[in-house]
Amino acid sequence: MTLDDEIRTNISKNMSYMLRHAPQKFGLLLDPEGFAPIDNVLTALSKKFKELSRSDLMEVVAKCPKGRFEVVGDEIRACYGHSLPVRIEYEPVEPPEVLYHGTARKFLDKILSEGLMPMDRQYVHLTVDEDFAREVGRRRDREPAILMVEALRAHKAGIKFYKANENFYLADIVPSEYLDQK
Repeated sequence: MTLDDEIRTNISKNMSYMLRHAPQKFGLLLDPEGFAPIDNVLTALSKKFKELSRSDLMEVVAKCPKGRFEVVGDEIRACYGHSLPVRIEYEPVEPPEVLYHGTARKFLDKILSEGLMPMDRQYVHLTVDEDFAREVGRRRDREPAILMVEALRAHKAGIKFYKANENFYLADIVPSEYLDQK
């Protein structure tokens, strides 16, 4: 199968939905760390993408600019964004000094008073890239608010951070005293 950017994006979005939100709908069973056998994911994807091969799937993973997936051996998982009832566990890490979070302006007052909460996700999603935070925030607001998170200071105060990939960090919560509007 020849993969252009549009097809890779479409496969990535479908795989994200499968591995983050509805594995059972596609006959997938995730282990406690969120991994599924690659062959099972290929079988599920082949219903929509008829000629998809394992090497095509690996290309999607490798070229995903958001680093959505992790492959270990013959298994794959989504790195972040889960809404599954079983929590995907990560080892706590020391975060960078500053991380960013993009959000709709209508939520800003509540966030600045109550802090960042995971809402319908397992974790609060934060990024090392301010521009990417803006892109994420634009999903709900054309001119999103960008929050600067004093991640290292929060970490030193006992807030746990987890590294999902090179661009994304996760947190259980981020209290408002570690947030500033950019």
